[in-house]
Amino acid sequence: MNQNNNSLIYQLNGKPPIKTALPLGLQHVLAMFVGNVTPIIIISNTLGLPVEQKAFLIQCAMFVAGIVSLIQAYPIGPVGAKLPIVMGTSFGFLPVCIAIAAKYGLAGVLGAGLAGGVFQVVLGFFLKRIRKYFPPLITGIVLLSIGLSLVGTGINYFAGGVGAKDFGSFENLFLGTVVLVTVLFLQHYVKGLVSKSAVLIALIVGYIVAIPMGKIDLASVATANWISIPMPLQFGIEFHADAIISILVMFVISTVETVGNVSGIADGGLGRAATDREISGSVIADGLGTIFASLFNVLPNTSYGQNVGIIAMTKVVNRFTVATGAMFLIIAGLFPKVGAFIAIMPASVLGGASVVMFSMMIVSGINQVTKEPLIGRNATILAVALGLGVGFSLVPEASQYFHPLIKMLFEGSGVAVAAVVAIFLNIILPKDK
Repeated sequence: MNQNNNSLIYQLNGKPPIKTALPLGLQHVLAMFVGNVTPIIIISNTLGLPVEQKAFLIQCAMFVAGIVSLIQAYPIGPVGAKLPIVMGTSFGFLPVCIAIAAKYGLAGVLGAGLAGGVFQVVLGFFLKRIRKYFPPLITGIVLLSIGLSLVGTGINYFAGGVGAKDFGSFENLFLGTVVLVTVLFLQHYVKGLVSKSAVLIALIVGYIVAIPMGKIDLASVATANWISIPMPLQFGIEFHADAIISILVMFVISTVETVGNVSGIADGGLGRAATDREISGSVIADGLGTIFASLFNVLPNTSYGQNVGIIAMTKVVNRFTVATGAMFLIIAGLFPKVGAFIAIMPASVLGGASVVMFSMMIVSGINQVTKEPLIGRNATILAVALGLGVGFSLVPEASQYFHPLIKMLFEGSGVAVAAVVAIFLNIILPKDK
């Protein structure tokens, strides 16, 4: 790389050659790829969808992520931050989406997501007035709740997936362990791009190990089309008041996370604070991206924190490099065989990576809530929010007499309950002297 090209990649609006931009863009794709498709695989398995439909949803997820990432980098009017933000399917929405799917199916999830996307667009225009209600304590409690609600799902996959005839078998636990050990080794004994792509590489290793064990059936890959354009509204769309109410809280939290990611890119990559225009545009793009995702059959979209980490580490803040990665996602979304190949991944292979990813959300939550001493008021907010949120999720029968519009908040993962309680207590409790 010559000096001129080296300079361009550190400029927000520079346009380095494709041969320079492509590997840097692919690095961002590798960092988010697993997180983008894993929620789709989990929700598909929860609904018992066949491999063909699961592959189609993965195809849609890649296509949508690429389109929305391009809009964030190259805005359309007020939509987009004009920053190298990588978008993808949100893990944070997974617990509440699983609860909605259990009651209303995928159509109910997509309807709730679409309504929430509209709500987030509105939030984007009024962001300056509500930022003060979401300090690190609140966002940390939400991350803790999400992680705690998902670790059980990770262990179920680690053991082979709920309903599997060989659930908990040595073969399944062995596969999950191979993936887990590979992640740990690559993260702590290897550096650079390989370390950052530890989860993706570990899944590939697990996938390969599963082949001689008879865990991989390539028949659906062979029958999948080579090229196909993702089509909208293939699973229908339904609107249910209780589902919408339960998911709106997560859109508020997702907005806060996006604000944090944009601030991280501006500070870590550009050495300045994010502007109101950048923050507002990013949240509006989040909302419209989720509307687009709902129409194209997949879960809500959001900005990815791991890509913010790459920018902070490398200082490569160039929009064009991220755009090349986004184009790769769009192209991958046009080839069903790619989605089919991912869809047949054994549950235990996915579980080996999921246990790490879900548990890291808990660690991230701990880091957030401990930015200030956990005494007095802060300790009370944390204790009550987690106690009610996790408690009602463990004993859903306790909410059996609640109004249907409220009941789903308590019957689901507990994330929404913890978030609402934390926000409310943060507003009404007096500050410690």
